[in-house]
Amino acid sequence: MTGTGHATFRFRSIHIKTQSGDLSVKSILPICLLTVSCSTIFAEKNTEISPVLGKPGAIVLEDSFDRTEPGKEWKGVKGEWKIVDGVIVGKELEADKHAAVMNFHTRNRNSIVRLSFKFEGSTPGFNFSLNHAKGHLFRVVVTEAALIVRTDADKKDKSIKSELIGQAKGKFEKGQWYTLQVEMVGDKVVAMTDNGLKVSGQHARLDTDKPNYRFVMKGESLAIDDVKVWSAE
Repeated sequence: MTGTGHATFRFRSIHIKTQSGDLSVKSILPICLLTVSCSTIFAEKNTEISPVLGKPGAIVLEDSFDRTEPGKEWKGVKGEWKIVDGVIVGKELEADKHAAVMNFHTRNRNSIVRLSFKFEGSTPGFNFSLNHAKGHLFRVVVTEAALIVRTDADKKDKSIKSELIGQAKGKFEKGQWYTLQVEMVGDKVVAMTDNGLKVSGQHARLDTDKPNYRFVMKGESLAIDDVKVWSAE
């Protein structure tokens, strides 16, 4: 298992109008990878993020939830999931005694997934999770302070523990839309968000067939929209 990270800086020219003319000032926007802290970079809904592992192939899924019901492809396993104002919103239910979980069932191995997300209220973030045929495999974790990729422990084989692939520290504000993109090619994974965070790494367990894509959340509100999935070439 390996993970890599570094920080780069993007220079942006700012033009300021004054009485004597235009003043050009350069500002520095830090872009953070893995464990490097990051200051504010503007994020928004449905941002285009260029893939780095492979080229997008055939479109497997494109869903903006412009309807009243999720549809048969989306299955709420736990919690409450419903479409509100054109986005799908998840909520944990106390009676379940389990995090809210929603699956999109489609077999995949090498793919690129992009989606918009926003969490509010008591929700501290969410997991974008992948399984293998017999159980949990790995997940991308978004918290208020970090983007994390880690493998899951195997409940049936106690010798297989959860392992950290990588993490990037940064801020995710409640009530703010962000875009997440996850690339999975062979044993490699790259997760990026449009506020400048990136986690990349590899693990032998990732190179396997996966039966679905899963969203896992706790608390009051996780909104998901603009889900797009490509096969990766």
